[in-house]
Amino acid sequence: MGTLSDSIERYLKGRLSRAVEGVIEIRRSEVAEQFDCVPSQINYVLETRFTPQRGYYVESRRGGGGYIRIMRIYLRQKQSMWESVCEEIGESIDAARADSLVARLEEMGVLNARRALLVRGALRHETAGISPPWDGVIRAKLLKSMLSLVFHEGG
Repeated sequence: MGTLSDSIERYLKGRLSRAVEGVIEIRRSEVAEQFDCVPSQINYVLETRFTPQRGYYVESRRGGGGYIRIMRIYLRQKQSMWESVCEEIGESIDAARADSLVARLEEMGVLNARRALLVRGALRHETAGISPPWDGVIRAKLLKSMLSLVFHEGG
């Protein structure tokens, strides 16, 4: 017998497998009621088991008409996203654009808050005191290297 988190994960994955487009929309409170748990338990399952690294994208909209949309990211989509990120970074990237990209990836769920903070800190630390244009070149290489690990970990 598995844990409550295992049961919630199985339920959501079952719904996803039956979804025509590989996308489902749920209400946190309804799923919590179904499993007789608090809504934060649903958050925990989504944050730990439905991550981009595991092939999922979770989008949340709060409020009265709020919902949680869970999408299965197929390898082709993930590769396409990685290629777009690399293209955006290019051979050199300034600090403001790098920070904006990291913020967008965090907003999309590709990076969690801790990883985004680590990426920003590493970029700032490693490029401090380096004169242009080399700071942008080094920043681009570091950013691609760090994000490569995020996009390619776990498959």
